[in-house]
Amino acid sequence: MSNLITTARVQQYKSNVIMLAQQKGTRLRRTCREDGDMVGKQVFFDRIGATNAVKNTVRHGDTPLVNTQHSRRMAPLVDYDWADLIDKQDRLRMIQDPTSPYARNAGWSVGRAYDDEIIATASGTAATGEDGSGSSSLPSGQKIVHGSAGLDLAKLISAREILDAADVDPDTPRYAIVTAKQVSDLLGVTEVKSADYASIKALVEGKVNSFMGFEFIRTERLVLDGDSNRLCLFYTADAIGLEVPQDIMVDIGPRRDKRNATQVYVCASVASVRIEDEQLVEVACVES
Repeated sequence: MSNLITTARVQQYKSNVIMLAQQKGTRLRRTCREDGDMVGKQVFFDRIGATNAVKNTVRHGDTPLVNTQHSRRMAPLVDYDWADLIDKQDRLRMIQDPTSPYARNAGWSVGRAYDDEIIATASGTAATGEDGSGSSSLPSGQKIVHGSAGLDLAKLISAREILDAADVDPDTPRYAIVTAKQVSDLLGVTEVKSADYASIKALVEGKVNSFMGFEFIRTERLVLDGDSNRLCLFYTADAIGLEVPQDIMVDIGPRRDKRNATQVYVCASVASVRIEDEQLVEVACVES
């Protein structure tokens, strides 16, 4: 056999691009209140507080006036963009055209940025007041401590009780934002009724996505606190305000200043704020 036969070996290339594992865009946008009427560099969500009716005990008495409480929350506009270049020389050396995969990858990236904004503002400090110069932190009563445990039934029951005790509309959809670890934690609960276990098992297997009145949405983008506890979010569809005045926009074209390389550019603008503290519960879960 010739010692030079190695020069006749063939290199085989795939004609398509394989996208690596990632969250494909936003999962949380649909869980927020989105009115779609934002104009300007920030958006205000005006709120009216509950009032009490006045008992009428006097005939022909004066009409009582009730002082309706007005307040507002402000969400500043945040811009995101993404760009990459594809040189003409790259196209000559590749079987596949990477333009479309680049654009898809960029769109997913910007979509995940929506979720990052929602998560950050969900239990963060909310801007308040007429011009947004005030601030409001999530009250301690809306937080469930880790208790040296992961997500268990007791925490689920407590989260539901906090929402119910605030007279949150039971017809408003409720969401449980967790990671894969918290879903697995539920299967490890020993003090659980067989019916509950069956429901949790179905949840883990993806056969259902609801349990105890919450629609479970998994994302691995939830943040950790200073003690490495995962901060899960339980809230209603009215808890978080979201505006997207510039949705994901894709522009593909030549860059004259880069030797006519093709640029894939994607951008978006988003504003998010927690509208009402009582409609959101932060649940700390141990991940060890």
